[in-house]
Amino acid sequence: MILAHDLGTTGDKAALFAADGELVAAVVERYPTAYAPGGHVEQDAADWWNATGAATRALLERDEVDRADVDCVCFSGQMMGALLLDEGGEPVRPALIWADTRSQPQCAQLIERIGMDDGYRLIGHRLNPTYSLTKAMWVRDHEPDVYARARHLVLAKDYVAYKLTGRLVTDPSDASSTNAFDQPEGRWSGELLEAAGLDPELMPEVVPSTTVVGGVTAAAATHTGLRAGTPVVLGGGDGPCAALGAGVIAPESGAYAYLGSSSWVSMAAPAPLHDPHMRTMTFNHVLPEMFVPTATMQAGGASMEWISEVLAEEPAALGERAADVEAADEGLIYLPYLMGERSPHWNPNARGAFIGLQRHHDRGHLVRAVMEGVAMNLRTGIEAFEEMGARVDAVDAIGGGAASDVWLQILADVWGKPVRRRSLVDEANSLGAAVVGGVGVGIYDGFGVAPGMSEVGPPFAPDPERHSRYSHRYAQFTEAYRRLEPLFDAG
Repeated sequence: MILAHDLGTTGDKAALFAADGELVAAVVERYPTAYAPGGHVEQDAADWWNATGAATRALLERDEVDRADVDCVCFSGQMMGALLLDEGGEPVRPALIWADTRSQPQCAQLIERIGMDDGYRLIGHRLNPTYSLTKAMWVRDHEPDVYARARHLVLAKDYVAYKLTGRLVTDPSDASSTNAFDQPEGRWSGELLEAAGLDPELMPEVVPSTTVVGGVTAAAATHTGLRAGTPVVLGGGDGPCAALGAGVIAPESGAYAYLGSSSWVSMAAPAPLHDPHMRTMTFNHVLPEMFVPTATMQAGGASMEWISEVLAEEPAALGERAADVEAADEGLIYLPYLMGERSPHWNPNARGAFIGLQRHHDRGHLVRAVMEGVAMNLRTGIEAFEEMGARVDAVDAIGGGAASDVWLQILADVWGKPVRRRSLVDEANSLGAAVVGGVGVGIYDGFGVAPGMSEVGPPFAPDPERHSRYSHRYAQFTEAYRRLEPLFDAG
């Protein structure tokens, strides 16, 4: 069996897979996130490690599981964060995760020194405060005593792999999420690090995603219940692992959508896909010499989590309420910018809003507007890909939100594309990591096994009348943001 950990925003989704891709068992160990005004979003790396240990022990304690049958451990992890470690590999402070946007002044400095256009061509991404590079600059500028102890900058899965093996490395997919990786050259960018005023020694060695980092140490075996010496394969960032788990390994694989805390639409390509308007970004894939052009929004599933918390009702129940509401009901629009925005606006000052509220609107109307707002925001990414010549004939859906029939029908109607649910939605990231692990230890000859490890269900076909109605509403949605943007930027 292969043990795969997906270190996401809300917790560690750990899963055991048989060699044929069958899901043997899965658990979720949640950990907290600290939100505060001003774009403060942090997590404690000790919570990642403790969740990894608890999830592993929970899986190994099941009757059908023998730890001797675990051939390797591999990882998918949240991207774009910044965890700073000292000389001994201990965190010097909590991690600033992907959603933290405090480093806007540092990002402005970087843009002034490099230029947005040149930066985008170099790294495949906009220079933006959601990435690792300016987060490290923020710590240096605001917590100099803390920063003085920092010797390494790593991401979530790198830290847990280090705790298991004692070796500190990263892979190209996560490196490409830092704003510091020269994508054409496949190495850290001396130009960007110099412009940021950061020591290149801060950045870890970049090795292939399939690298066997080492074996589980005796101390890590005690923490997790794994056999000492169990091979640990590095894995990759959650976006590229999700692509692999969805079977997206080549351009002809088509597009997929991930509906998690952050949400995105993406595909595979043999070269970075650069949008003239810079609405999208390109990560390195976990497959060598492949890339994943992506349009990622900050608060996709997070918008559903938020409305569920505010209304004190489970998301599934709210989805049922939304099913009773007409599409694009009477002008109610939701802007899903609870944590600023990446694609398509790249504005950390963007804010969420309901527009068009009326007295008769109830929970169902609010929830349907949230689902529609996320779908409309992702539509911009699909249109950007098509404008760049990519074909998007249908979209496969994964992530927790893909369990909702109502939401998948809304996506199909808003996009005018058939939307299909993969048979593994919550475990798609873990499945991608498992394939990376299996390739790393020789269980699989290559990544071509991935598409056959999950199936697609019958399509949710777009309704022409609803698509026409949504296209009219989409124009209002985009205009609403345009008109409100000056207010958002004014603070």
